[in-house]
Amino acid sequence: MGKKLVWLAVAGMLASFSLGLAQKTKLTIESWRNDDLKIWQDTILPAFMKKYPNIEVVFAPSAPTEYNAVLAAKLQAGTAGDLITCRPFDLSLELYKAKHLDSLNDLKGMDNYSEVAKAAWSTDDGKTTFCVPMAAVIHGFLYNKAIFKELGLTEPKTEAEFLAVLAKIKASGKYTPLVMGTKDQWESATMGYQNIGPTLWNGETGRKGLISGKAAYNKGGFLQAFEALAKWRPYLGNGYQAQAYPDSQNLFANGRGAIYPAGSWDIGTFRQMNPKLELGAFKPYTFGSGPCVIDDHPDIAMGLNSASKNKEAARTFLSWIASDEFAQLYANALPGFFPLANVKYTVSDPVAQQFLDWRKECQTTFRSSYQILSRNANPNNENDLWNASAQVLNGTFTPVQAANYVQSRLASWYAPQKGNK
Repeated sequence: MGKKLVWLAVAGMLASFSLGLAQKTKLTIESWRNDDLKIWQDTILPAFMKKYPNIEVVFAPSAPTEYNAVLAAKLQAGTAGDLITCRPFDLSLELYKAKHLDSLNDLKGMDNYSEVAKAAWSTDDGKTTFCVPMAAVIHGFLYNKAIFKELGLTEPKTEAEFLAVLAKIKASGKYTPLVMGTKDQWESATMGYQNIGPTLWNGETGRKGLISGKAAYNKGGFLQAFEALAKWRPYLGNGYQAQAYPDSQNLFANGRGAIYPAGSWDIGTFRQMNPKLELGAFKPYTFGSGPCVIDDHPDIAMGLNSASKNKEAARTFLSWIASDEFAQLYANALPGFFPLANVKYTVSDPVAQQFLDWRKECQTTFRSSYQILSRNANPNNENDLWNASAQVLNGTFTPVQAANYVQSRLASWYAPQKGNK
């Protein structure tokens, strides 16, 4: 009898253990951020699973260039993960329209986000949000503090001061004043035109004006932004027309250039490339007496796969994404990626904190071409801005030619702009 009781006890324990395993829900995250795999595995997910031990979460990224196609194939086959990392605006909106993403309007924690923060992952009328905003990136300028100290330079606040600083760096003959190339085109628009432009076109007023047809690329602040960008041309490095994005990163990281038109996403990159580099930052300069406006661009969010069999656990995870605990972890694991939730968190990287402080000092907007205006394949507003901005810097377009090119191509297909030539 004794042995029988022992075996019964062991069997009971095994049954309880098996039941415990059966009750543990496994979630899989689809993402393009394969560079972040270690951060999710070592920092973010362990913190969640410590709080929710009955939920196991696996981060399973694809290569960034393959993500859209891989995700589409998995969704079609019914093999996609429970949680879908969402790119901003139209790509994710199309997933929602195709019934691949659930509405998250009633998710606990969604009231932590402003309408602007949710705009990149909401329907055009703003009534339905289908991804939880995770982070934005902020545009501005990075600079080499050692070079500034050597040449006796101070951070510029106005366009006149900016151009004077560039002239002094060029006169020294020792460093590239402005580290950016035009080979890949996108930097010319993203870190050039969209960096300094929002202050000229009055941020959200101008951006929404393009959507309504009240503003145009060849008038007012949008034209002035091309004119301002053209003034950068004398200060780019030798052979900048053949300089790709990685070339610019290497040049600046190695201390051969003074100012780097930046997105905050490059802070972590430079910390890794050259930990000894003395990084400084200054916000986009102003023109005259107007207020500053920064491009605080929504970058990444997370949604719920409509076909998931683990929706309750997935919603628990998404609510945690909206918490101050997640914001604190994410902001410091990825310096330069700033949580969009209105929760309290601190940033340990001093340069990242500088970028973050600009939210208190300036109005915010996001890139002019990202909402609605780039839905046409060809011509495509975002690609046209890449091309036109690069040509302005190359000297093959005047600012007026660039503005007319972008405007005429937008007006060729977008109804509210058809009256603006």
